[in-house]
Amino acid sequence: MEVEGSSKKMIATQEEMVEARVPIPYRDQCAHLLIPLNKCRQAEFYLPWKCENERHSYEKCEYELVMERMLQMQKIREQEAKLKQPRHKGSPVPLIPTTANAS
Repeated sequence: MEVEGSSKKMIATQEEMVEARVPIPYRDQCAHLLIPLNKCRQAEFYLPWKCENERHSYEKCEYELVMERMLQMQKIREQEAKLKQPRHKGSPVPLIPTTANAS
């Protein structure tokens, strides 16, 4: 499944995420790494020094997604800044307009 605006594909299917009881906010492009991490955590009674490889790969995936979104937002801001810049290259618009009858 393709996710709009992201370079990563969804690997875990909706059925796999439901079966693994992945909470809805965590069903992103890294869910395929969260499923084995949660299974490992349950098998190891959530000991913090266990499942380090799975946790590292999941956190790295999440970090890459955040960085990708930040770059996309930066590009959007740059495009908006370009649109807000004045387009004329001549003299700037005077702040006090001159009238036709002024001497």
